[in-house]
Amino acid sequence: MAVIQVQRKTLTLVERAYLPQIFGGMLTTIKHFLRPAETMEYPEERPAIPPGYRGVPTLVMDPHGREKCVSCQLCEFVCPPKAIRIVPGSVAAGAGVDHVEKAPQAFDIDMLRCIYCGLCEEVCPEEAIVLQTQYSTSGYSRAELVNHKDRLYELGGTLPDKHFKWDVKKAAEERAGGRH
Repeated sequence: MAVIQVQRKTLTLVERAYLPQIFGGMLTTIKHFLRPAETMEYPEERPAIPPGYRGVPTLVMDPHGREKCVSCQLCEFVCPPKAIRIVPGSVAAGAGVDHVEKAPQAFDIDMLRCIYCGLCEEVCPEEAIVLQTQYSTSGYSRAELVNHKDRLYELGGTLPDKHFKWDVKKAAEERAGGRH
């Protein structure tokens, strides 16, 4: 077996005392000391949210205060961690939405299971689920982190309906107006 000897250069007195390394470290410390602070006072100051951010999923209503969700359960089926639970119910006769067959009796999203993938928003044919820009959710118990239907509507609020899906009369006017 051959033994290989590595020839090392001899260090000068300054290099043996580690003075260049000590001064380099002190220079780095002084640079950081003179630089303005980068600390953010959270939660009073919050970082800028980039476009396309996927935050907390919520339910939204149409401009007339009606539920957009029709309990198709596509969001429940597509959810990878199975965080969404929907109990379909019937729509009361004379509710003003005769073209809707069912509405959610219960709609729960378990935020402990949600992975913020956005598939529920993409698959929703009625645009009833919207991902908000809220990113910090907390609670004192597991039950507090299960958003029920009323809480989901409170978080989501009302969004304008771009396609007039719910207002049959308005949709007919839009189609008729486009033909002229």
